[in-house]
Amino acid sequence: MPRRLPLLPIALVGLLVIAVTWWIDDRGTDDLASSGGSGARVDVVADTTTTTTEPPYEGWSDPSKSGKPWPGATVEGLLTFRGNPTRSFYGSGPVPKTEPEVGFRFPREGGMCSESTNLGTTKVWCGMGWTGQPTIFERDGRTWAVFGAYDGAVHFIDADTGERILPDFPTGDIIKGTVTIDPDGFPLVYSGSRDNRYRVLSVDGTEPVELWSMHADDFSPVKWNDDWDSSGMIIDDHLFVGGENSRFVIVKLNRGYDAAGNVSVAPEIVFDVAAWDPELLDAIGDETVSVESSPTVVADTVYFANSGGLIQGYDIAGLEGLSEGGGTEPTRTFRFWTGDDTDASVVADVDGMLYVASEYERAGTAARSDVVGQLMKLDPTVAEGEDPLVWSFSDNRTRPGGMWATPAIHGDVIYAATNGGRLLGIDRMTGRELWSKSLPGPLWGSPVVVDDVLLIGDCSGVFHAFDVSTPGEDPPSLWDKELGGCIEATPAVWGGRILVGTRSGALYSLVAPKAAAAETTTSDAADG
Repeated sequence: MPRRLPLLPIALVGLLVIAVTWWIDDRGTDDLASSGGSGARVDVVADTTTTTTEPPYEGWSDPSKSGKPWPGATVEGLLTFRGNPTRSFYGSGPVPKTEPEVGFRFPREGGMCSESTNLGTTKVWCGMGWTGQPTIFERDGRTWAVFGAYDGAVHFIDADTGERILPDFPTGDIIKGTVTIDPDGFPLVYSGSRDNRYRVLSVDGTEPVELWSMHADDFSPVKWNDDWDSSGMIIDDHLFVGGENSRFVIVKLNRGYDAAGNVSVAPEIVFDVAAWDPELLDAIGDETVSVESSPTVVADTVYFANSGGLIQGYDIAGLEGLSEGGGTEPTRTFRFWTGDDTDASVVADVDGMLYVASEYERAGTAARSDVVGQLMKLDPTVAEGEDPLVWSFSDNRTRPGGMWATPAIHGDVIYAATNGGRLLGIDRMTGRELWSKSLPGPLWGSPVVVDDVLLIGDCSGVFHAFDVSTPGEDPPSLWDKELGGCIEATPAVWGGRILVGTRSGALYSLVAPKAAAAETTTSDAADG
C-alpha cells in the first residue's frame, strides 16, 4: 500500500514557519540581520514550545481529563473502579475485533467461593459480582492484576499468565467492590470487605501485609449496614471512601518509607460525615442510606450517592492542611434526590456535568423517581435553589427496575445497562434514546468502551462486543463469548487483555486468537 509522509515532521515545519514569521513581525528585519538567521530560529522554536506547555491544574481533579487515564498518576494502568477521579476511564486496547480465546482461567481449577452471612441470611457466594472490576497496572516490568472476590480474598496475579505474584490476602468475608491501586507509585493496595473493614495493604515484599484498617463501627452515628463496597479514590495523599455504615470518610494517609525502606502509612481521619440528612429520612421513610457507590472528584468537589437516592457534593478546596490544624473543613455545596436507591457511581464529563444512574424499587417514593427518571444528567454549577436536572431517562416499566450499573461516556453517547436487560445508547446532550438492545438480565456489570468497542456481560454467561465506531447508530455485534455463570462484574481492559469475573467462580482472561494476533503484527510491520 502507498506510504504516507509522516505527519510529525510536517507539523514541526509548519510550527517553525509560523514561529519565524511571528518573530520577524515582532522584532523587525534589522533585529533579524544583526542576530544571525539559524540561531534566531532555534530560539524562536524553544519559546513557542514553552508557550504551548499546559500549566498545572490548580484543583483536585481536572474535569477536562474525563475519559483519559488518571491525570498525574505515576503508575500506568486501570487503577480503580472506572479508572480515574471522574470514573470515566475504562482501559487501553487493542480490543479483539474477532471472537477472543481464553488466555487463562483463575483459579485454574475449582472456584472462588465462600459462605457469607448478611442481615441474618447465610448463603454461598462464588466468583465475582457487582462491582468486581479487576485493576491492572505495570510494575517492575510486569503487568499485575489485583482484585477481590467472593472467596473473601484479595488476589495478586500476572495479567498475562494468571500465575500468582503474591499469596492471596484473606479477609473475614466476601469482597464485592473494586480495589484501588496507589496512583503515586507507593506499593499500596486499598480494599474494602464485608468483614466490616477497609484496609491499606503493602505489596512491596514477598507477601501482602495489612498496614492499617478502619472498622465500620469506628464511626458514630451509623445506619443500616457495615460492608465496604466503595472503591476508594486517592488524590494528594488523601483517601476518599464511603461505607455501608452510611458515613463518608476522608483520610490523610501520610504515606512514606521507614528507615528499612519499607512503605509506611500513618493515617488520620480528617473528615467524616453522615451520608443522610433529616429531609432524606423523612422522604424515604426508613434508614436505608448506605454508601455503596464510589466517590467521584470533579474540580474541587467530591460527589457520592447513597441507597436513599441522595447525591451530595462537598467542597474540598481547603482540605489540604486540615490534618495540621490549618485548611478548611469540607462543606456541602450540592444536593439532589433521585427518589430511589443509587448504588452506581456518579460519572463526570469534560464539562463537569454529572451522570447518575438510579434504581426503581421503592413504591413509596415513585412520585419522585417517576419525575426525575432512572438516568439523569445534572448540572452542578446552577445557582443555589435552581434545579440541576438537565434531562432524564426513565426505566420504570417494572419494579424492580432502573440501573445498578454505572454508565459509560464515549464521545457524545452515554451507554447504560438496566436491571431488566436493556443495553442503551443515550444522546449525551439531549437524553434521547438512540438505540436499545435486549440481553438476558439483570445487567449489573458496567458497560466498558475501548477502541470504539462496547463490552458487557449478561446474566446467561455470555460476554458481548459491539462496534460503536459510528456514534448514534445501533451498533452491530462483533462477537460473543460464552463463559458460563451470570456476569455481574465490570470487565477490565488493558493492552490486548480483557479480564472479567463471573458468578461461576472464576476470572477469565480473553485475548485475540493467536492467528489473528500474528496477522495483526505482520500487517503493522508491513505498514510501518
